[in-house]
Amino acid sequence: MTDAGVRAILPAGDRAILVELDSLAAVLSLQAALQAHPLAGQLDVVAAASTVLVTAATSDAARTIAAHVRTLDLSQRPEIDAALVAIDVVYDGEDLAAVGELTGLGAEGVVAAHTGSVWTAAFGGFAPGFTYLAGGDPRLEVPRRATPRTAVPAGAVALGGAYSAVYPRPTPGGWQLIGRTDAVLWDLDRDSPALVRPGNRVQFNAVRATALAPSAAAAATSAPESPAAGTAAAGTAPGLAVVRSGLQSTIQDLGRPGSADLGVTTSGAMDRGALRQANRLAGNPAGAAGIEVLHGGLALAALADQVLAVAGAPVDLAITDVDGGEREVPMLAPFALLAGETLELGVPQSGLRSYVAVRGGLDAPLILGSRSTDTMSGIGPAPLAPGALLGVLEAAPWSVVGNPELAAAEAPEVTELRMVPGPRQDWFDDAVVAGFGGQEWTVTPQSNRIGLRLSGTALERNRDGELASEGTVRGAIQVPPSGQPVLFLSDHPVTGGYPVIGVVATVDLDKAAQLPPGARVRFVPDTSAASAL
Repeated sequence: MTDAGVRAILPAGDRAILVELDSLAAVLSLQAALQAHPLAGQLDVVAAASTVLVTAATSDAARTIAAHVRTLDLSQRPEIDAALVAIDVVYDGEDLAAVGELTGLGAEGVVAAHTGSVWTAAFGGFAPGFTYLAGGDPRLEVPRRATPRTAVPAGAVALGGAYSAVYPRPTPGGWQLIGRTDAVLWDLDRDSPALVRPGNRVQFNAVRATALAPSAAAAATSAPESPAAGTAAAGTAPGLAVVRSGLQSTIQDLGRPGSADLGVTTSGAMDRGALRQANRLAGNPAGAAGIEVLHGGLALAALADQVLAVAGAPVDLAITDVDGGEREVPMLAPFALLAGETLELGVPQSGLRSYVAVRGGLDAPLILGSRSTDTMSGIGPAPLAPGALLGVLEAAPWSVVGNPELAAAEAPEVTELRMVPGPRQDWFDDAVVAGFGGQEWTVTPQSNRIGLRLSGTALERNRDGELASEGTVRGAIQVPPSGQPVLFLSDHPVTGGYPVIGVVATVDLDKAAQLPPGARVRFVPDTSAASAL
């Protein structure tokens, strides 16, 4: 038995572990070992500068993986794909001169050092196709910008700390921009969507500016436009038409685990229990795609006879027939929506998100195994818009609709969410940690599918500096420099650079998904997961 290279194994919630390692070589070795021989229940393996995050389907699987990691000899050279990827760059970035001054190399020296290095793709980043490249000329190590840009263009070649990277799509970012490329870093039409995968070697080549036509470069490096919901399934007859889309309505299933190493988060329904319930009532498998409706307002017209069910945040359901007659149907029970009829969802009486399931399940393109819309990465069908046509799959002949079910109890004035402490609790004094679990937090209007932004007494760190980016999980409670926590939800980034003070237990995340702005929440520490490791 050996734990060579492993400094610590920390709980990252009740279904994930964060393994601290003593070198990047050990990081790559552990990632390669787990990906080459995945264990039962293993979902995702996310490598970072000095950690590997492993998520699992159950708490027992997480504990088994932790025990297995302790037996691995990470001194062995991993079998990784070390293919060389050449990337042509026009070195005219906005920060090139500043980097030249910071390093003392001058602009031409920066270009020479950048192209003179063979970089190693160490780990994936916060967005699909973004890969941290290590092993470059140490003279190129520069700090991130004091104020991040709100938008970095696709194809930007950048330096941050000891790493280099290429931004695959327009996104905010704080790295120093030294050039641009027309290489397509992320393309779902390729067998391997990411141009650069962990383990690959990367060589940058300087080219003349005239080698890139600006319009062609922009087209090549921008993220492909998300297909309109319901339009990409060729040959499928549409079953519903969107009359009104409400504040935000998206197609969701149970998500796409297994691609976090490429920068793709699991995404999927925010309240997974509610989607499962709606599918159960409509006679569908639990993971069938339905519609997640934010704050009501959705109106759907049936183009053929359908059977639907609605669960989640309680709303009034009104059906208008072809003659203008109206009738109401209940939540949590299957009902018919006949051709020509229109269903309208009212505003929730409590909660935030309602789920519409259609017998057979909605048809949308399967991308990395899921039909879900990911608002963070832009993967999946576009949010619903008026006029969109939604295809409906044929129901399995053996499936039956479910019996009506009772509504859950009303939410309390203060919602309590069980929380597994850490993995970065040591960034805060004991008094701050104790106060965090004892106080109430308020959900702010800036919350979305990426996470709940909370307001309360600011949490002060006990150390300066930055935490090296590492993998994060759904339910992680990150604390940025402002001291106001962010509770990550379905569309959270795969990696983050702020300390996580705790992770909400999986069974309580559905409650978090239903918290509207102004709701009050309290985190209740649960140390059982930590002690099990």
